[in-house]
Amino acid sequence: MQKYRGESELKQRFVVDTTALTDVEIRKLEGYESLCSSMSQILDLIAEARLKLEISCYVPYPTVYTEIMDFVKRYECGNEVAVKIDTWLVKKTPNRYEVTVPAAIFFDYIDYMREKINKGRRVAEEAMWEVSVVTQKLKGKNKLEIQEDVGKIIGKFREKYRASLRHGILDSAPDIDVLLLAKELEAGVVSSDLGIKKWAEKMGLRYVEASKFPRMIKEYLKKLGE
Repeated sequence: MQKYRGESELKQRFVVDTTALTDVEIRKLEGYESLCSSMSQILDLIAEARLKLEISCYVPYPTVYTEIMDFVKRYECGNEVAVKIDTWLVKKTPNRYEVTVPAAIFFDYIDYMREKINKGRRVAEEAMWEVSVVTQKLKGKNKLEIQEDVGKIIGKFREKYRASLRHGILDSAPDIDVLLLAKELEAGVVSSDLGIKKWAEKMGLRYVEASKFPRMIKEYLKKLGE
């Protein structure tokens, strides 16, 4: 948008999803001991990047910001991490009334969701047939045995349903806010959410895997030092 183009081309902006600070893969790759340690050290990198490289990281407010703060409270990360979040992540509410998204995106999303819903329906139908067959075989057995066998089918149904329906969709307000704010700011998106990834690419937004973000910042800082 015009109001941001007057700034230096060297400056970069990123909009962070909750997973940018909480993704399990980050801890594995970077060797962080816990979620709290991961959040704290990533925020330290973001702070250094802001001071030395003029890279700004935004968080949609209040949706994603509230999610992140809920993690801080739930895992008892302490006031230090909360202060870093308030200091180094720029809180901004997306301008939902003025950000324009091509109509083609909505058509694509409707088609995609129709396909997902149909897959979910087929998974449910398969589970119902399986239950009907099993219950016939279980006639004469006690209630506990029936519950155990049917429970296995329900568990399998949940896994298949989740895999068929949730993969690649936008299923929450925070997901949409991340994309809208990135579109508004002409910023990159940092996330490990597959739905955000898919639709960031559809919208022509730069996408950075959450697990790769710390190493990207470290590489920038390394080159600055050289």
